Amino acid sequence: MQNHYETTVIITPVLSEEDVKLTIQAHLDFLKANGSEIIQEDYWGLRKLAYPIKNKTTGIYFVTEFKGPSDIIDKLELNLRRDENVLRFLTVKLDKYAIEYNDKRRKGLIGKKKEKTENS
Repeated sequence: MQNHYETTVIITPVLSEEDVKLTIQAHLDFLKANGSEIIQEDYWGLRKLAYPIKNKTTGIYFVTEFKGPSDIIDKLELNLRRDENVLRFLTVKLDKYAIEYNDKRRKGLIGKKKEKTENS
């Protein structure tokens, strides 16, 4: 059975841009190699952390929404824990409302302001 998940990964900010891309690509390749389908990739970039992690006050955020088998989470989290470039990560299982919300957001139905027409 395939479930929908969303994983947020915070990558250490000391990496070069190329190393960040390689870290993200390795994460995506791992998911694909273990039977997952990537639905959306979102690169948030460098952001300030709420509290220092490993003496870092900033981190590079990357969010992945994917569909995968139920046993993928244990494998994914083990893989992320072994990666020295990853400061923190969080995976959540999406319910039907979150899936619908993300789908509408991708289509631009949520989160964008409507343009005013001449009649309004």
